[in-house]
This record gives sequence, C-alpha cells and structure tokens, in this order.
Amino acid sequence: MYVNSPHVFQLDSDKHKALLKEMALLVTKNNYIDPELYGKYDTKRGLRNIDGTGVLVGLTNIGDVHAYVIDDEGKRTPIEGQLFYRGIEIKELVKGFQQEKRHGFEETCYLLLFGTLPNSEKLKLFQETLSEKRLLPNGFTEDMILKAPSSDIMNKLARSVLASYSYDPNPDDNSVDNVLRQLVELIARFPTMVAYGYQAKAHYYGNKSLYIHKPRKDLSLSENFLHMIRPDNYYSKLEAEVLDLSLVLHAEHGGGNNSAFVTHVVSSADTDTYSVIAAAVGALKGFKHGGANIKVMGMMQDIKEHVKDWKDEEAITNHLKKILNKEAFDKAGLIYGIGHAVYSLSDPRALLLKEKARELSREKGMDEEFQLYNLVEKLAPQVITAERKMYRPISFNVDFYSGLVYKMLDIPMVLYTPIFAIARIAGWAAHRLEEIISGGRIIRPAYKNVAARGNYIPLDKR
Repeated sequence: MYVNSPHVFQLDSDKHKALLKEMALLVTKNNYIDPELYGKYDTKRGLRNIDGTGVLVGLTNIGDVHAYVIDDEGKRTPIEGQLFYRGIEIKELVKGFQQEKRHGFEETCYLLLFGTLPNSEKLKLFQETLSEKRLLPNGFTEDMILKAPSSDIMNKLARSVLASYSYDPNPDDNSVDNVLRQLVELIARFPTMVAYGYQAKAHYYGNKSLYIHKPRKDLSLSENFLHMIRPDNYYSKLEAEVLDLSLVLHAEHGGGNNSAFVTHVVSSADTDTYSVIAAAVGALKGFKHGGANIKVMGMMQDIKEHVKDWKDEEAITNHLKKILNKEAFDKAGLIYGIGHAVYSLSDPRALLLKEKARELSREKGMDEEFQLYNLVEKLAPQVITAERKMYRPISFNVDFYSGLVYKMLDIPMVLYTPIFAIARIAGWAAHRLEEIISGGRIIRPAYKNVAARGNYIPLDKR
C-alpha cells in the first residue's frame, strides 16, 4: 500500500516483502549470461573489439580522436593524443581564440554545426541569435521547472528538453532547416534550463533563497551561466575564461562516445529532436560517462583524509595501491581520471585544462591542492602499471582536473555533469544533423539469443 509520503512505497506485509525478494532473485537468475558465451560467439561487448578498440559502425565528418599511428602491418604506435573538430586540432582552435583574448565556445558551436569557421560577421550574427534564444518560452520556468523541481538536475534537464516539444509550433518536422532551428534554440537554452533547475533544487530541496536571474544578451554563454547561478551575479574575468575553455573541450568527442552514439541511434528511428536530445542527456548522466569527474573528486577527498602530508609520495603511492586493490575509497578497484579508452600518451583536453587549473589555483589560493593533484597524476600511472602489469601508456584524462576546476570556480558538485551537457549539446546537435542527412537506415545491431527452449505450462500445474 502507499503510505502518507510522496517518496515512500511500502509493501504491507512480510509475505509481500519475501515475494519481492524472490522475484528479484528470479530476475537476476534469468538475465545472467555466462561470460564464456561472449567469446564463443565472438560478441563485441560494448561494441568493442577484443583489443579494446571500437567496432566501426558509422562514418562522421564531425569529431576525430587520434592516439596511435598504425603501420602497414597493423602495428599501433602510441602518440600524443589529438582531438579534431571538423578537421581542426583542438590545441590550434583554443590557441586561436585565446590569443585574440575572446571566448571560444560560440565559435566552436558554429564550427561543429556548419563545418567551417565563421568570419567575424557570421560569428556576430550567430552570437546574437544565441543571445535572443536564451530566454525560456513564456510560462516555461514557472510551469515546467519551479512547479516540478527535481533533486537531480540532469533529470530536470531531460524533462525540460522533452517539455520543449509542447512549446514548439512545429516539433515533428525533421527537415534540416527546422531541426537546425530547434538545435540552436536548445544550445542557447541549456544554460538557462540548468541554472533554473539548480536554483529550484537549492530552494525546494536545500531550503535556500530562490534566485531567478534573467540571462543577459551582452554576455557570452559562459559568463551568462555564472551570472545566473550566483546570487550576486559576480564572476571574475579568469573564471569566465576557464569555464569557456572547459565548454570548448567538452563540446565533442567523436561519434563513438556513448551519448553521441545514442544521438545517432535515436535519430535513426526518425523521431523528433526533443526525444533525441533527452535520450542523450540520459546517457550522459551516467557515472561511466558524464559523471566521472565526480568520482575523481570523491577519490581525491579520500586521499586527503588519509594522507596527512600531501607532499609525501610514499604515503600517496600506498593509498593509491589500496584504492586499486579495492581496500579504499569505493572499493571498485579503479583510480578515477587516469587512463582512457582511446588516448594513450596524453589527453589533449586534459593538458589544456590543467594549465588553466594551475592559473586559477593561484588566483584562488588553492595551489597546495593543485600540487596534490599534480602528484597523483604523476604517481597513479606508475601504480597501475606495477600492480596490473600493464605495459601500454597510461595518462590522466580530462575528468581528472575538470572537477577541481569547477571546485575552484565555486560551482556546486551537482552542476558538474549538467555543465558537461551544456557543452556537449553542440556535438549532439552536429551528430543529429549528420544522421538526418547521411544516415538513412535505422540502427539495429544483432543480439543472439542463448536461452534454452521451454514449453508453456498451464497455470494450475506450475
């Protein structure tokens, strides 16, 4: 029966509880598949080849990750990681707008959407378009966000995206021009949806004052986000620059990452834009995807609590061994933020973000904590190589420093993954358009059934 609480469901007897436990065991038993069968049928688990590389399921013009050189005999030689947006290396892109002392996320969105860099006139027009679209539709904030707050902002964001369908005069038209219009609106509105979802959570779940600041047309996307989440609207020039860089670095990562692939899969079914992007948000919400930096933060807090001297390499090494051997932190046996499915010698995003983290740590008086991260970054690959007998290169990834950056920006942890979504909507938008234009077939991979055959048994004989 339901008890007098909106959050609690209780079974009304021990018999029902025992039955529920039995049913859970039955579900576990009948959904277990012997791991040996995956090898027997050469199954590409996680769409991965046996060497860990991804199964080739599509072609893309958008993003590319490069970490190896392959010779004529198929031998792979690790190289410093490279990330390309529409053929432009990420380091070159970042260097370009930083040297001109301007923010780069809007330019990055344009590049990903249209496949080319804008001239000053087109960039200005695109920025003005995003500025005009930042406000949510009339009544949306009150009816869709404040009247139905969520304890999880990613959940609130997905619901806000789906609710946008009802405010669109032409939601099901999948022509390129209409989908492009929808996607540009979502890119512009994601920061507002996230900021207001956060304010609603802070008020209704944290008993804090409610602040609903209107987005400003004269600010960049990163400046606007900081403006909307802070009670006093204040942010420093460096804070806005660092957030802008983080958004650029998280905007795209090839068609094979989980949420981008979801975008292709759901788009291939010929559904509407809002259903597609909500599904991508759901994929990004997972700790194995967008929530990885939260795991890094938890792990680093565990190290800080158990290692008294943050400069003691031996003590840090010993604790990292405990984490790896499932004796410390979450007992999962993982050192978070170290290693990557694709990158080997280095993650270019991590290198770029680390430099800004160093600069920000000086402004915030957190240089000691930054140096601890720097030491873990150095020691963790050594520990993993020794303990796991791994001989391929291991480097830190972008998740290792992004959580620290957000902490130094005084951004609450509940916003870490939503900020990832604010950035990655640019990549999702590009991949949705690519699937509409070049896909053509519904994505439908094969699953082999390995269940034993059975017969129907009449109810009275079971």
